[in-house]
Parts: sequence; structure tokens; C-alpha cells
Amino acid sequence: MNDLNNKAILITGGTGSLGKALTKRVFTEFPNVKRLVIFSRDEQKQFQMAQEYASDKYPAIRFFIGDVRDKERLIRAMQGIDYVIHAAAMKHVHLAEYNPSECIKTNIGGAENVIHACLQTGVKRVVALSTDKACAPINLYGATKLTSDKLFIAANNIKGANPIRFSVVRYGNVMGSNGSVIPFFIKKRKEGFLPITSPDMTRFNITLDSGVDMVFHALFTAWGGELFVPKIPSYKITDVAKAIAPNTEQRVVGIRPGEKVHEEMITVSDSFNTYDLGKYYTILPTVTNWNLDKFIKEFDAKKVPEGFSYNSGTNTEWVSIEELRSYIKEHVNTSFSTENY
Repeated sequence: MNDLNNKAILITGGTGSLGKALTKRVFTEFPNVKRLVIFSRDEQKQFQMAQEYASDKYPAIRFFIGDVRDKERLIRAMQGIDYVIHAAAMKHVHLAEYNPSECIKTNIGGAENVIHACLQTGVKRVVALSTDKACAPINLYGATKLTSDKLFIAANNIKGANPIRFSVVRYGNVMGSNGSVIPFFIKKRKEGFLPITSPDMTRFNITLDSGVDMVFHALFTAWGGELFVPKIPSYKITDVAKAIAPNTEQRVVGIRPGEKVHEEMITVSDSFNTYDLGKYYTILPTVTNWNLDKFIKEFDAKKVPEGFSYNSGTNTEWVSIEELRSYIKEHVNTSFSTENY
């Protein structure tokens, strides 16, 4: 089942960076998609996206104003939907620290609403987006996303005879996405210096295209209950600064509330239930509602060693300064130049 033609899909947070990348890929690879519903609460972003996807050229697209906090609106939007991709979230760490109750309402309450709406309608498969910050979280954003992950995984236990499958994809920072460090640095370099939280800071890196690939992998192959983690490179925050403005001062300003120096995506404690699938790792629930031996055979899954962890600081693969610069020119800012910086 690697086909979205004649299927109806709904993306929560569909006007975000990944939502737009998913939309582009769906229409490129599956021109006969039955319906693609963009569900989000920002009317301005929907208005702008609708200019790019005019209904006369893209008759399958629908724009639904709505908030994942509103379960009834979700139920209405999911009528006739086959697949749901849950990308809506409050994601800025420092804003979540300052507005904790709002973050909880969206990231946890919203997750519960999506799950219940899917169970009450005819949805067949659900993929929820997670973050590396959900792994051993030290900030509220990460804690809410870990809770969301647990809710989606556990939803497979309460579905009864419903054939629906819930899975989660967890990955690092999406290069060039809204609010990420690259557009921030490009803007800040005009001020004559770049603010560096810590010279030792590292992050996992994934491109938008790879993020879309991963969502499709989960959508098409998940048996229900998997948490997928990609094998991706890391980057040093100082290398991002050098790629963008090689001659500009890097000024250390200190770590913001709730930030880590390095990110993890798989902890030592997770290793007991983690399998290597080749391109991805998957963390399985302690108890599955399907046969584990059959799963291992189907995907040639190999158990990782006990004590294994996946950390951006100890990663074996890294993005170089030149690779960062090349990607920025190609995907983030086509007019990007390092001259005079």
C-alpha cells in the first residue's frame, strides 16, 4: 500500500513547513489524490497557501480553519478521511516555558482530540510527528511531545476491532524550517554578530524532503505502535554560523531556558525495545498487539545492543560547513551569499 491516489488525507498544522512540503509531494507523486485537507488555525497562512494551490488547478485541496483543541471541529473535518498526519504543535521551547498551560492544551489536549476524532470517524492510519526534544526531556515542550507520543502509541490498545493504526515519527531540527536557526542566522548576520548559545552545541539535522519520506514510510509500512527514528547526521551550531557568515563574530550568549547542549533521539533505556530497520530505527512498545517475530522477519529488523543510545554529540555522521552552505543556497535562500560576511 504505497499509494495515496483515490485516498483522502488530512494534515493538522498543514500550513507549517512540513505540511507544505507534504502537500507538494502528495500532488507531485499522487495526482489522483481524492482529497487533501489542510487543517490549521492561522487564517493568514491558509490564505497565502491557497494562492499557491488554487482550487481550479488543485481541485482536491480543502482548507479547514480549526484548532486541534476543538474536538468537534476535528470530527467534522475528518469525515471521509482515510489518513491523518498530525503536525500541529506549539514548538518553540522558550515560549512553552513562558506559556506552559497553552503548550499543554495544544500538544497534549490536541493529541487526545486527534486520537478520539480518528477513532470516531473512518480514519485508517495516523502518523504523529514528534521531536528529538521528546527524548529524555528537560523542557516543557519536550515533555508535552513525549506525552503526545505515548498517547498515540497507546491508542493502538484502545481501538478494539477498529483496524486503524497509529504510529509516530521522531526526528531532529528540519533544516531551514520556520523558526529554525538558519533563517534566524541569515537575518541576524546584518547586525554584525551571530548569537551562539553554546560553542559546544550540536543538533540532529534532517531536510524537509527526508522528513516527508519518513512520514510516508510510517504511513505505508507501520503495523501500529512504532516510533520511527531516522539515521541522520548532526551539525555543530558554530559550523552553521561559519557557513552563513564566515567572517562574522560569534558571540556566546548562553543557553536559553529548557535547552540542551546535545539532543538525543534514543536513550539507553529505549535500547531494550529498539530495532534497526536499515534506513530507520524503530522503538517498539513493550507489548505489541501483533506478532513480534513476524515483524522482525518482515522488515529484517535487528535488535540494537543493550546500552545503545543515539545522541547528536556522539553521532558518527556530520554535516560539513560546505554541505551546510550548499544546502542553504539550494533549499533555503537561492540568493544566499557569504560575500562581505
